[in-house]
Amino acid sequence: MALRVSNWALQGVHGRMHDKEFLEKEIARWKNSPQRIMQIKGHLYYDNEHDIITRKRTMIGEDGKLEEVDNLPNNRVIDNQYAKLVNQKANYLLGQPFAVEGENKQYIELLKHIFNKRFMKTLKNTGKAALNSGIAWLYPYYNESGEFSFRMFPGYEVLPFWQDNEHTILDFAVRLYLVIGYEGTNPVVIEKVEVYDLDGVHNFILDGGSLVPDVVNQEAADSPHVTIIGEDGKVQGFNWAKVPLIPIKYNEQETPLLKKVKSLQDGINVMLSDFENNMQEDARNTILVLKNYDGQNLGEFRRNLATFGAVKVRYDGETKGGVETLEIHVNAENYKAIVEIFKKAIIENGMGYDAKDDRLSGNPNQMNIQSMYSDIDLDANDMETELQAAFEEILWFVNAYLANSGQSDFEGEEVTVIFNRDILINESEAIANCSASVGILSDETIIGMHPWVDDPQQELERLKKQKEEEQAEFERQQGYNPFGQQPGNQPPQKEGEKDEGEKD
Repeated sequence: MALRVSNWALQGVHGRMHDKEFLEKEIARWKNSPQRIMQIKGHLYYDNEHDIITRKRTMIGEDGKLEEVDNLPNNRVIDNQYAKLVNQKANYLLGQPFAVEGENKQYIELLKHIFNKRFMKTLKNTGKAALNSGIAWLYPYYNESGEFSFRMFPGYEVLPFWQDNEHTILDFAVRLYLVIGYEGTNPVVIEKVEVYDLDGVHNFILDGGSLVPDVVNQEAADSPHVTIIGEDGKVQGFNWAKVPLIPIKYNEQETPLLKKVKSLQDGINVMLSDFENNMQEDARNTILVLKNYDGQNLGEFRRNLATFGAVKVRYDGETKGGVETLEIHVNAENYKAIVEIFKKAIIENGMGYDAKDDRLSGNPNQMNIQSMYSDIDLDANDMETELQAAFEEILWFVNAYLANSGQSDFEGEEVTVIFNRDILINESEAIANCSASVGILSDETIIGMHPWVDDPQQELERLKKQKEEEQAEFERQQGYNPFGQQPGNQPPQKEGEKDEGEKD
């Protein structure tokens, strides 16, 4: 087996390190790197696995250091504004079906068949993964039914090796993922490694930091990108001319969204958890002042208070006992104000929008709506730029598939991919503007801007058919005939012709 490793990747090792050793060291460095940990946290936070879950209540001990306390309320409340932000961004740009336009109608129809609803769902999920990890990957392949398809790899599974500093040309990539296996009857977690390059896919198992070829059923650990069973029953292997991994980036820097808002999300969780903790610290578990307590120790006092709701104190002669509480008033308005500040900050720093914005009250005009969407629109511009570049790579694999399957060669065909952003609009105002544009703009342009129309071309065809049906119905009611006569009249006679029944 020969792994292709770029020359720049081996700089500094003086050529003495074997390719396999190089990969082992790179995987070990990347596996627990801060960048990958942040990518994993992005997916965990989206799935409601926040740091607050592992939070512990502490107090200052006798030596002045913090010690864990397990007899105090320790609520772990999660208000997942981060997941809401991810869903906003993914649905804003990828929630609506995108359009594909071009001059070659045959090519466009084939692309619409490939970019079906299943592909759009995969692309939307890949967009969410890119927001969580900063980058995600599309893998073109043939499924078990022989259909050309795409699947998604999250960013924390793939270690890319680029040929350029701009991260536009992929040299090769390593994929690390976990599977459940068995040693006898005991389940174990197995770390599998796949190396993707121009020579195919090289399969390994990561065993204690060492790469061991993954040989299954006496088959080789290396495999081609595509295998085809010929008419003679023999299996043939083919490789793409490019590494079959397409990067889908959230932004040029590949920065996860969580990195921008993690401290704010943690702050919201802490404030809500502390508020609930303070509300639960009532007279049975808060600070108490004892006077002449008639008991052995404080533990007994706490147990009696929790069990019976009462304690016994000494009150005789000059010995006057009692129990007083050292109250700390919880001001709910303070917590509410802080949480609101955090929520507004997470929207601004994450470049989202507030669906409960005051600008939407009453009858908002389109300028107010566009102002509310300005931040998310700017962020979507960056993501769309990366997606447009990714679609050039996607179309390369699609064109190769169409050529290989004998459906014609469309290399060099110009295609435009248009993303339909899911923005709130004032429909009444938009419809009024469309009506006011009749006679100034073409029907196609006006219909394309109408808020109730998703496919302008289809709507034009429907409108044409409707007009033809209305014309036909009108002519039928008027008793139209090709000679322009009223019903019951005969067509005009030519000169010299005689009426029917007239004798010579």
